[in-house]
Amino acid sequence: MDVVRVMEALAEQGVTVLLKADAERMRDGVKPWTFVASGSPFHEGLLVRTDAVSVEACLDACLPRLREFGLVIPE
Repeated sequence: MDVVRVMEALAEQGVTVLLKADAERMRDGVKPWTFVASGSPFHEGLLVRTDAVSVEACLDACLPRLREFGLVIPE
């Protein structure tokens, strides 16, 4: 899965996306990746977020939820 393509597709639909790697959590071996999506497609300040062991695991957790909101996300 092309992460940049996914993030661009979300941004084009009004979603703000943050993908973060935390050095401290990486050293501690504790889910160093964070994915957060928020913005106009969501109501009442809702956001979609997860912490995971990899970028792929973040996307596996969050993309189905984003699709439930009707967002179009490339495979």
